[in-house]
Amino acid sequence: MSELRIATRRSPLALHQAESVRERLAALGVSSRLVTLETSGDQRLDVPLVAMGGQGVFAGEVQRAVLAGEADVAVHSAKDLPSSAPAGLVLACVTERRDPADALVGRSLAGLGPGATVATGSPRRRALLLERRPDLNVVGLRGNMATRLAAVGRDGVDAVIAAVAALERLGAIDLVAERLDPSWFVPQVGQGALALETREGDEAVLERLDRLNDREAFVALTAERAFLAELGAGCAIPAGALAHASGDTVSIAGVMIGIDGASSVRATREGDDPRAVGVALARHLRDERHGAELPGWEP
Repeated sequence: MSELRIATRRSPLALHQAESVRERLAALGVSSRLVTLETSGDQRLDVPLVAMGGQGVFAGEVQRAVLAGEADVAVHSAKDLPSSAPAGLVLACVTERRDPADALVGRSLAGLGPGATVATGSPRRRALLLERRPDLNVVGLRGNMATRLAAVGRDGVDAVIAAVAALERLGAIDLVAERLDPSWFVPQVGQGALALETREGDEAVLERLDRLNDREAFVALTAERAFLAELGAGCAIPAGALAHASGDTVSIAGVMIGIDGASSVRATREGDDPRAVGVALARHLRDERHGAELPGWEP
């Protein structure tokens, strides 16, 4: 194989992420080029992601390009990747993970007065924010990162919530008014990580991508995705999880929260099998802690 074809969305952040993969492959002596695609999630900015089906709207077209042989590798923000891969694709590697936290842009939490307006398109972010500050006015928001950041100061919006990793990758980390501690503002599954998929059984590609794999990030993401898959949920549901791997042990913290932020259930699990740990945490929160009965939780 003389050149790897890397499929990616056309958004500035996605292109930056794919280019970082291309550069890392080049440093290993592997030639590659980008194949850019526009996804349904990028085209329909007037429709909430929840109404469009959640995470898959950013991943589907990119995955299909690999399955059709039009590209060899799909690069995703791991948080945009559905919890189960389409038949014929495998998660080949996860690159080194960046800060998984969320951040307020515009004003800090303490700087937001009663009734201040915060914009986000994420039910998880909305619910977690209202849990800590039920007095805030939380409104919807869609668009690429530049569009969302530009919303601050317009139409009464005092702040927006963004992923710290995305701001880092775009060179906009100085815009952070406050990093929200992941111990209470639990991130979306996969946030901060890049996930690379390829065709099942394509050993030539798998061998090249394995050289980019960060084992601890891969194990942590495996636990988080097992948690999400067991819940049958995506970004349309107010739930989050964050895992850490060290040696043969993986630990994971998770939350299920009512959409109004008034009630939540949280727990942690630890073990040596990332999938089993993720599933155990999801079942504990959903069944034993009755997370499925929280307002707005409809898997």
